Order: sequence, then C-alpha cells, then structure tokens
Amino acid sequence: MSGWGGGYITDITYMAGWYRQQSPAMMAIAALLGNVNAGIPAPDDAISYLELGCGQGYGAMLLAASNPKWTVTAIDFNPAHIAEARAWAAEAGLTNIRFLEADLSTLADEAQAATIPEADFVSLHGLWTWVPPAVQAGVVKLLAAKVRPGGVVHISYNVLPGWGPAMGMQRLLREGGNRLAFRSDQQVERAVTLAKDLLAAGAPQFTQSPLTRHLLDRMHTMPVSYLAHEYMNASWKPCFHSEVAAALSAAKLDWVASSQLPENFGSLMFTPEQQEILNRFDDPIMRELIKDTCVDRLLRHDVFVRGARRLSPVARNDALMDVSISLNINPADMPAEADFPVGKADLNAAFYGPIAQALTHGPRKVGDLLEIPELVGSRDNPAEMIGILIGLDLAEPAIRRDAAPGEQARAFNRVAAKNYLGTTGLSRGVGLASHRLGGGTMATVLDLMIMTHAMNGETDIDTLAGYVNAPPEQAEKVREIVRISVEDKQPRLRAAGVW
Repeated sequence: MSGWGGGYITDITYMAGWYRQQSPAMMAIAALLGNVNAGIPAPDDAISYLELGCGQGYGAMLLAASNPKWTVTAIDFNPAHIAEARAWAAEAGLTNIRFLEADLSTLADEAQAATIPEADFVSLHGLWTWVPPAVQAGVVKLLAAKVRPGGVVHISYNVLPGWGPAMGMQRLLREGGNRLAFRSDQQVERAVTLAKDLLAAGAPQFTQSPLTRHLLDRMHTMPVSYLAHEYMNASWKPCFHSEVAAALSAAKLDWVASSQLPENFGSLMFTPEQQEILNRFDDPIMRELIKDTCVDRLLRHDVFVRGARRLSPVARNDALMDVSISLNINPADMPAEADFPVGKADLNAAFYGPIAQALTHGPRKVGDLLEIPELVGSRDNPAEMIGILIGLDLAEPAIRRDAAPGEQARAFNRVAAKNYLGTTGLSRGVGLASHRLGGGTMATVLDLMIMTHAMNGETDIDTLAGYVNAPPEQAEKVREIVRISVEDKQPRLRAAGVW
C-alpha cells in the first residue's frame, strides 16, 4: 500500500457504481417525507451538484449525462479514480462535469475551492466512516462554504449500535491483513481466511455474534475491491447518528429525513410497544437513536438541509401529488407483500395493481395515478404510495416525464456498454442514465448488451442469445433470460427513457 494515502486504501481502485440515494430527486422526496421543502428539480432547472468522495465518478457522470443543463463537480483524493473518471467522461462526450483531485482535509482553504460552484445538492456516499477526523472536519468546512441556503446534503455512514457486534471482526481483518500481505487485495483475501478459520475454531467473539457470522458468510460473494475499501482503511469507524448530526450542524445543516424512504414511516419501523417508547421524545435526534436501537441495520442514508423550510401536512401532500414516477418492474411482478422491520405488510393489489398498469406506458404524476377510477383504497395519502413504490425500488422519480430520450444519456449508456461488456459478469447490476428520469435506473450487463443491439434494430431472441457464448448445456437457460430481457426489461427501459 502506498504511503501517501494516510491509512486510506489507494493501491487498488474502488468499484464503480450508481446509488439511487445520491439522486437529487430522491433527496428532495425524502425531505418532503420529513415535511421539509427541498425543491424537487424542475425540468429546466440549472442545478449545481457536488459529490465528495466520488470514486471513479460513475454516479456523478450518470447524473451529468441525464441532465445536460446541470453543473456537476466530483472530487476524490485518489488520482487513479480521477484519471479513470476523466477518461470515461471524455469518451462519453460529457461537457457539464468536472473532476477534481483534492485532499478534502484542506480543500476548503485552497485556491481551487473558489472554482467550485455553490451547490444545490451534495452527496457523500461511502466517505464519512472511512476517513480520519481531519478529513471529516475539512468536509464540514467545505459544506459550510459551498452549500447554498436551502441546499440538500445526502450522507451515508456505518451506524452504531448496529455495527457494534462486528467491530472486533473489522479490527482483526485490518490488523491481520497488514501482517499477512503487502497489497490491499491480498491483505483482505488472507484476512478473510484468517477470520473464517477463527470462526471454525470456535472463537467466541465470532461464534456468538450472528452479525459477524452473517458478514463472513457473505464475503465470498463480494468483490475484493469492495471488501478492501470497506474493511481495511485505518480510520474505519462506525458512528452514532447524533455524532454526524452534531458535526454537520457546524455547517448549519439540519437532519430532516432518511433517503431510505420506508424508514420515514414509524408504522413500518416500530412495533406498538416500541412506538410508545419513541413517543416519549420530541427531539428528532433522540428519536433516531431509538430507531437505530430498534432497527437491525448497518448503514444509514441521511438527508440534511441548510435552512429547512418546514411544510404543513397539506402543503407536503400537494407537493408529493406533483411528483412523477416511472415503473421499474413488470406489473405482473408487483409483490403482494413486503418485508419491514415490524414484519410483513400486505400491498393492496386493488390499489397498486391499477397504478402499475397505468405506468406501463411511461411516467405519470402521483396525483393523476391517485385519480384512476379502478383504484380501491385511500386516495389522499401520496406519501405512503411514494414510500412504497419508490422506497421498495418498484419505481423511480421522473423529473421530465414527457421528455424524449436524451442523446447525452444515450451516449453515456453506449460507453457503459463498451466498458462493462467482457469485463464483468452479465448478471451484474449497473445504473443507466435517463434524461426522462433525470437520474438512473438499474439493469444488468446482459440487459445493457441487448439494449445496444436493440438500438440498432436487432431484436431476434436466438440471435441475441448467441452473443452470450454460453456452453451448450446452458443454452436454453440463457435463451430464456434473453427473452425476458427483450420482452419485459427492454420495454420498461424504453418507457423510462433510457433509449
């Protein structure tokens, strides 16, 4: 591991990816669920977006490609990440994004900070937990200088008390890995073997922790680059929500909601007994501590606002009625129930079924969907409808519901196909850009491959299946997967404005 990283992994790059919580529309909807007006971007708004700790910049590029009028700035400490991001952006012809290599601990005091536009939306995903206090302090100073009044900040971090039982495992992985190998990827591989050997040998700290056992069981399915960046950084430190809120208050940022939308509904998070205890407190920070104690989770996605403008329930609902959404699934696949911390909840088929059918041809406004005559159920609760459909990844926000597919987004998706095909498994999930959505939607690399052929008019299932080069014994299985993509996934990608 090279020495300039200050204990942060720099000898291997982090995996590129799209995380929907980073979308400004998602941030704004979360704020609305917290009764705060954060302003969902309008179709022609010239939004300024800032990402801190952007890695290889895939998510920032996806947003720039989807929104040509936006100004996107993405910053990372690792020059390998920035070099890769700049090369990809140039290949995709993106002119509205800028990548900066900078040390966030000192950037706020450096000359290049003056070139960063005042930001409407900021995202910090996978940063806070993994960097030292000096970097965290630098981030807060930069946010204080660059987030406009009314601006929105998304931040994710490993949360306590959820991570408590597995903190010993992380320390073992890091300390053991450092003594077993030089390169970070080799360190984590050998350290995982060490941890699993201790588990098999009956080490009580592992055998008596269901969380530790669960994490170790999953590690063989995780990319090595993810494991190294998750567990091997010297400053890895989960924290309490109250600590993050206190730190960001120095930038005049107030916590308003979770961008994991179902977490904003107490009826889905708490048993009646837990709800009674929660109701003893008015302080939102204390209520979040109660939530983190009751809900089994390791990662928080929080939304903060600099200057929160509170809304009445009526004004909040009016704003939510104006949100447009796009369907992510086949209507026939609409689940009958969903899992929440309190258990399974039924999803009324007479309510969500007609909504899903209405969305098959493209995005619709929530207010229009709630006026569908066939609907059976409450028509005056747009928050619950959005919380379920978007919160469970069944739908995405759509900033420009009637827009044609954008050429800049399509160009980015073509480059994504070129860069992913042949370099990763066909089942890997990737985010695709959409001018209509103003953000991304998920597909597989196989869907992406089929899309590139379909854009050229090639839709024969047998021909497309032949491009997979599957062994003869898997030919029928592959053909069925291709058929599903052609007949099911591709129409939905087109309805979402991906191509």
